[in-house]
Amino acid sequence: MQQNSTITTLFLDIGGVLLSNGWDRKARREAAAKFSLDLPELEERHHLTFDTYEEGKLTLDEYLKRTVFYEPRGFSEDEFKAYMYSVTTAIPEMIDLVCKIKAKYGVKIAIVNNEGRELNEYRIRQFGINKFVDFFVSSCFVHFRKPDADIWRIALDIALVKPEEVLYIDDRAMFVSVAEGLGINGLQHVTYEATKENLAKYGFVVD
Repeated sequence: MQQNSTITTLFLDIGGVLLSNGWDRKARREAAAKFSLDLPELEERHHLTFDTYEEGKLTLDEYLKRTVFYEPRGFSEDEFKAYMYSVTTAIPEMIDLVCKIKAKYGVKIAIVNNEGRELNEYRIRQFGINKFVDFFVSSCFVHFRKPDADIWRIALDIALVKPEEVLYIDDRAMFVSVAEGLGINGLQHVTYEATKENLAKYGFVVD
């Protein structure tokens, strides 16, 4: 096992890095078409409600009652939730890359992400993220959501590391920038090839 002399810990986002974004704008648009929903109304209700859900202050059932099931529908909540779960796909090459780095270099791996509890737990377990991640600082668990800097501060405290010991990987440039403002090393994930190359610059070289 090799150990990088500078970076001891990786903080990772899930959506757009390890898995697809899940319940994103594209998924909502497709859900509106599939279930014959008014898309502008769905989007408005979603944006008024989703932050609260991601902060762990609403259940998925409560979120759906506010966004979809505020009036009778010709489909059940279970049918709709099954669709929400089904839209997630893995980014296998990124999962493999992170697993190889952990095995070779022994770094700690933490998730720092925005997600509602039910979707978060499903995505983590369904795609085996919990098998290689050491701990999760998810918005639904800690009641802070990115870009609130406190979510990264909590992750630093739990990991018991200094900011300069951490490399944070996210597909959103603004979140990377906020983390960098705390002294954390930041890397915006765009493609597998670019991220692998940038990780090598930090000393994490894998086949």
